[in-house]
Amino acid sequence: MVELVGLSHLPADPTDAVDLVVGLVERSFGDGHHRVEAQVDVDDHGTRRVLQRAGLRPEGVARGRAAAADGPPGDVLRLGRLRDDPSPGTPAGFLGMLNATLPTKRLIVQGLVRDDQGRVLLCELTYKRDWDLVGGVAEPAETPVASLEREVCEELGVDLPVGDLLAVDWLPPYKQWADALLLVFDLGVHPDLLDRAVLQRTELRSVHWCTLAEAADHVAPYVARLLTSLAEAQAEAEVGGTAGGAGPLFLEDGLPRRTAPG
Repeated sequence: MVELVGLSHLPADPTDAVDLVVGLVERSFGDGHHRVEAQVDVDDHGTRRVLQRAGLRPEGVARGRAAAADGPPGDVLRLGRLRDDPSPGTPAGFLGMLNATLPTKRLIVQGLVRDDQGRVLLCELTYKRDWDLVGGVAEPAETPVASLEREVCEELGVDLPVGDLLAVDWLPPYKQWADALLLVFDLGVHPDLLDRAVLQRTELRSVHWCTLAEAADHVAPYVARLLTSLAEAQAEAEVGGTAGGAGPLFLEDGLPRRTAPG
């Protein structure tokens, strides 16, 4: 592995700087090295662009790693290129760079389980005070349905069929979490679930059937809004005779998105 240093002394002209870095990288590969990497201050956008044009892909931010003359240490971005990576300027290299630089968003999948009284199943968790719907975060390259099936089996010890998509909810940043996208699926009516469930004790203390009013005392505000939106949509669909056929809700922070008139 070779680390590029002295990046503050690159030529002022971006094209010359890219040519210089490409030459250094190719020379390193020619010498038998498999990887070339570099670190830049997260605010040094010019040097970052030069490195990316030379084929070095962003790989993550190291917090507090940059030395500072005064004040707290800054953050640095690590970039790297492997010998087997597609060359910069080729279609494959362009797509690889796009994949490394475009934003990614956390995907959460949860399920709505009801009993024969219309109450909702909520999980009392070991790692946070707020109760929540069953589910979790989707793994990379895992489909939303497969993610929910896995989470239900892990947390409750049962296999439940995943039904229709009920809601897509964009969640803004909350506490220490970045923004995320939440998919809520219908898991059906299972009055005997508490008798069948084998809880994952590392994550769940207990599970509870809750009315909407009871849930509001235990869940985070955005979950309360989500449950209210789902209940209102279900009631409207039943009155209109479209129960099960109205399609999923699109929510933002638990509330239906309001479009401008006209």
